[in-house]
Amino acid sequence: MKQLSQTIKDSKKIVIKIGSNVLAGRSGSVNKKVLHNIVGQVNGLIGMGKQVILVSSGAGICGVGAINKWSRRNDINYKQALCAIGQVELMMAYKEYFGDYGVHVAQILLTRDDFKDPHRTLNIRNAMFTLIDEGVVPVINENDSVSVDEIKIGDNDTLAALTTTLWNADLMIVLSDIDGVYDKDPKASQDAKLIELVDNAHTLEGSISIGEKSSFGTGGIETKIEAAERVNKFGIPMILLNGTKENIITESMEGKGKGTLFLGTIER
Repeated sequence: MKQLSQTIKDSKKIVIKIGSNVLAGRSGSVNKKVLHNIVGQVNGLIGMGKQVILVSSGAGICGVGAINKWSRRNDINYKQALCAIGQVELMMAYKEYFGDYGVHVAQILLTRDDFKDPHRTLNIRNAMFTLIDEGVVPVINENDSVSVDEIKIGDNDTLAALTTTLWNADLMIVLSDIDGVYDKDPKASQDAKLIELVDNAHTLEGSISIGEKSSFGTGGIETKIEAAERVNKFGIPMILLNGTKENIITESMEGKGKGTLFLGTIER
């Protein structure tokens, strides 16, 4: 879609949210091929003069991959422990893959409370601007090891939206395991049709079939629509793409990929 392509081209400050289902292989471990491909695309955007912040899920699956013996335990303490272990594994992967391009990464772990305190939000904003100015890619995630509520709702779509508005980004890209928003669940209905352009995310509520949440991610299409509403009201567009597809951001910018573009309309 030409408008989707032009939106990426015209945006300098981009927040990219990477979902757990994008990073998870069939066994529940990290799909390193997919992650490496995303990092390569991000480096390509940086080479074009764009600034990129990543909001990355995946600490939980990285924890399972590192210490699989806890994977079936539902106790909250083990979930927190897996996220603590997995966050190290996740950042090591980002460090290695971005290092191939001579790019440094930085970790920022946040909770909802960080966005409620003006002093904290100012510090977060200053840290992001400083890192970006120095050519470092911030990798933001929820601080799952201490935030019980975040583990329960797993709302990194909201975290990405909050980051996007705080940084005053030009565009938010959500990489999920689906091509975009459909009029009904494409995994259950073969006649589902992709909605390529959404003028107002609010109009989708009640008009489409949400479908189920995925195995590894804790969000779903509903949280993505809500995230679009959050950024759109500040005039910031959001694009939903299938991050499991090779070079999806690059191809979308070239007009070859498909996805859903949520237009930004400032509330007055």
